[in-house]
Amino acid sequence: QVQLVESGGGLVQAGGSLRLSCVGSERSFSNYAMGWFRQAPGKEREFVGAISRAFLSSIKTDYADFVKGRFTISRDNAKITVYLQMNSLKPEDTAVYYCAAGARSDTSHLVADYDYWGQGTQVTVSS
Repeated sequence: QVQLVESGGGLVQAGGSLRLSCVGSERSFSNYAMGWFRQAPGKEREFVGAISRAFLSSIKTDYADFVKGRFTISRDNAKITVYLQMNSLKPEDTAVYYCAAGARSDTSHLVADYDYWGQGTQVTVSS
């Protein structure tokens, strides 16, 4: 059982930046693809980005079109942590952000492909 804890959310003005962190509970963390999703009030949870398993020869990342060029995902396996660097934030980025770990598929966009989820961290972008 992998436990995930997000942090780093908060209130920021449009155009600003935040870095979210997601800390895992065990060293097998490197065996999981890691995804970031978000959910705004009244909307479904949506894919933001993902990073592949750490033991692959080349690490892959993938992003939703609406964050490409603004958000960057990275992972530090020694710290059992995955990061979401968010730049040029917009009011429409306001949501609860969740990290997730998946063992079956790399950089999947699908909620169902992820096995473990954090509790979420609120990001609010003011105009």
